[in-house]
Amino acid sequence: MQIGNTLTLVNETISYFTNLPFLELTAVMSALAYVILAAKGNILCWPAAFISTVLYTAIFYDVYLWMDSLLQLYYMGMAIYGWFCWRKNKKNQTSLFITTWSLALHTKIIVLLAGISVGLGWLMANFTPADFPYFDSFTTVYAVFATYLVTKQVLENWLYWVVIDLASIYIYSVKGLAPTAILFALYVILALYGYYQWQQSLKGQQQLSRV
Repeated sequence: MQIGNTLTLVNETISYFTNLPFLELTAVMSALAYVILAAKGNILCWPAAFISTVLYTAIFYDVYLWMDSLLQLYYMGMAIYGWFCWRKNKKNQTSLFITTWSLALHTKIIVLLAGISVGLGWLMANFTPADFPYFDSFTTVYAVFATYLVTKQVLENWLYWVVIDLASIYIYSVKGLAPTAILFALYVILALYGYYQWQQSLKGQQQLSRV
């Protein structure tokens, strides 16, 4: 029975991605390219992010997900901002100067963002018909902040994305959006890869600074 369910899920996922409209497929591929290139510290991640966000802005607007569409406008602006930040601070075409923030600072930020998330979740729970208002607020608020961390080349951004993507997997699984949940599972793997890559770059920088 378990094998049958697994095969059904695999077939549904393959069918989902092979039958995506061209616009949405391009958006998905651009989003994946952004994460992969960002993990490698390649500045070309930002043009990929810009393309993805432009397409998703149109896609979400067309299906009346206007709040999601507005969020994509933020991501679009951050793609431009990230390009200029990386261009200014990078050492060469493919390597970046990775930074890290203290645990104490992250703890303060996490508590602050948690408070904002609970507040927004309460508003959504009491004044909108939204599903998972608190989970949705959590992923949105922390995603906004994590995107800013990417533009500033802060190592810990990847750890935020791991948690955000895991929460998103839960939401999409419960809503029956199995292919999207699988896509976010891939994002988790890429976020772990990105953390490893940036950590190695940071170690290299620290060794050079001691010479």
